[in-house]
Formats: sequence, structure tokens, C-alpha cells
Amino acid sequence: MRDYLFALLCISLFVCTSCSLKYREETQAESTNPEFIFTDAQIEQIENNKKTLSVKASLIEKYKNSDNSFAKDVDFKTFEKDGSLESEGKCDYLKMNSQVSEYEMYDNIQLFSKKHNAFFYSDVIKWNGKTEQLISGRNQTVKVKKDDTTIIGSGFSASGVTGKYQFTGVVSGVIEDSKENDVVESNTVSDLELNGDSD
Repeated sequence: MRDYLFALLCISLFVCTSCSLKYREETQAESTNPEFIFTDAQIEQIENNKKTLSVKASLIEKYKNSDNSFAKDVDFKTFEKDGSLESEGKCDYLKMNSQVSEYEMYDNIQLFSKKHNAFFYSDVIKWNGKTEQLISGRNQTVKVKKDDTTIIGSGFSASGVTGKYQFTGVVSGVIEDSKENDVVESNTVSDLELNGDSD
């Protein structure tokens, strides 16, 4: 009888452990494999019967237990309430969390703000839609082109609310005076405005 109970206990432990291991494998597979995959995706966001966002991507992945989505080869446009272009851009990779309005762009980033007539180039930029802040990493280089001014620096941040941007790291730049064809170089620019109201 004792041998029978011992054998039953061993079989029970084996079955319980096997189920537990299989469950862990399925749970791990759910978290590492996308729940949805879209290829050659074209997505439009409509609010109050007006297009506010248009996104094209070669690949979009959404995971089951995550608020994050990931996209590859992304082109996007945002629109004003009147339907006119607000901004447009592209990047190789995009991480999106629409629940908290945070977007991280990676590799070959090109952004254009029509409102500010400014171009931004980098390999890592983050956008917070709630605070309307565009930021780079402390050591990440960002190039800004506006009119006849080109500035390259690190520690970049910009406010969509105030229209100001700044660099906290090393900065270099070229300002061309198209009236007199003079070129002014600087490495001390730290706080400028995108809307052209700076002194």
C-alpha cells in the first residue's frame, strides 16, 4: 500500500509540474509573440468626422498583455482641425503607447512641423502627446533646420505649446543671413523659438 501511495504521489507531482511548465510556456509565448500583425498597413484616425492622423507602415505588431504597439518603416501625417497639414514625418521604427500618448521613434527620423516651418532629424526622439514635448536622449544628436538656420546639438527638447526648443548639451550651428550672404557660426545656442519670435 505504501508503494502504491508513493507511486500515486510521484505521478501527481509529475502531472502538476508538467501542467505548470506548459502553462508558463504558453504565457511566455503570449508575451513574446504578437497578438495582431498588420503588413503594409494604412491607418487613419478620424475625430468629429475629420481626419487627424494618417499612418503608413510596412509592419505593425500589437501584443496581448501590453499597451505598446510596434511599427516598422513608418510614414505619418497629422492634421489641424480645418484639415490642413500640421506635421509629417518618417522613421524606421516606432514604439507607440496610445493609452498614455507616448511615442518613441528610432533610426533615420525626419520630422517637419508646418506650423513652425522647422525640420528635425535624429536617430532617437520621443513625443509625449499629453505634454506636447519632443525630446531626445541626453547624448543623442538632433539636427534642426528652420529658414536659414541649422543647429546640431544634444540634449534636445521642444515644446509644442510654447514653440520653444533647447539643447542642454554641446551645440553647433550655422545661421545664414540671406540678405547679405553672411554666415555666422555658433556653439553656444541654448534656447531658441520655433515660431521665429526669438530675438
